[in-house]
Formats: sequence, structure tokens, C-alpha cells
Amino acid sequence: MLDNGIGISREVQQRIFEQFFTTKDVGKGTGLGLAIAHQIIVEKHRGTLEVKSVSGHGSQFIITIPIYRIED
Repeated sequence: MLDNGIGISREVQQRIFEQFFTTKDVGKGTGLGLAIAHQIIVEKHRGTLEVKSVSGHGSQFIITIPIYRIED
């Protein structure tokens, strides 16, 4: 997918999946979206959610969910 954003600073990347962390103005965001996504992917599905970003160049979010095969 094409990313036309400005990227995410290293400081924000370190906190991006924390519950209630937001870069928006007070009253404009709850800081729950990425925290909930992280919880579902990592805790419920034993996957990973990573962010790769270069400030000024854009970002990638990489989701990995393992596939389990149930034997008969």
C-alpha cells in the first residue's frame, strides 16, 4: 500500500502501542486504536505488530499472525 504520510518520529514509535498515548490535541483522540490492535494481534492471536518508519518518508505497519494446523 502506498504511504504518503510524513513518517513517525523515533520518540513516538517507542510509545505508539501504549494505551491512551496519542499525538492529537486534548479531546481529539483517545489513544486506544493501536493499543487495541496490538492487544488483539499479539495477546489473542500470538502474532506481532511492528512499525517501521523514517521521519519525512512514511511508515509501514507489519502484522504477522501465525497459522495453526489442527491435526485430525
